[in-house]
Amino acid sequence: MGPVNMRLVEQARSIFAELGYTVEGNGPDFRAEREWKVVHVSTVLETPELSTPSGEFHCFVAQPEDADELEDRLRYQDPDYEWAIIVVDGDDYQVERAPPGPKASA
Repeated sequence: MGPVNMRLVEQARSIFAELGYTVEGNGPDFRAEREWKVVHVSTVLETPELSTPSGEFHCFVAQPEDADELEDRLRYQDPDYEWAIIVVDGDDYQVERAPPGPKASA
């Protein structure tokens, strides 16, 4: 992974805490848990080597200039876990790609 941006790490931790998750771990990769849901979170500074985390849900937190390339790489890799990208721009953030909803059946 590229250099660590501690501001981005703290912003990511703050976002998940505000959403009601218990945040565990230090550094650019951590775990966020709420009720039954565990999300493995990775902060991204420049598009890194994509890890193959264990677990069902993974969220990448990136800066605006890294989001498109990150999403392209994730779509190409097509990991077997649900993933989302949160883009942090200053003090604001936006979910750029969220996991798909449940499939509807007729």
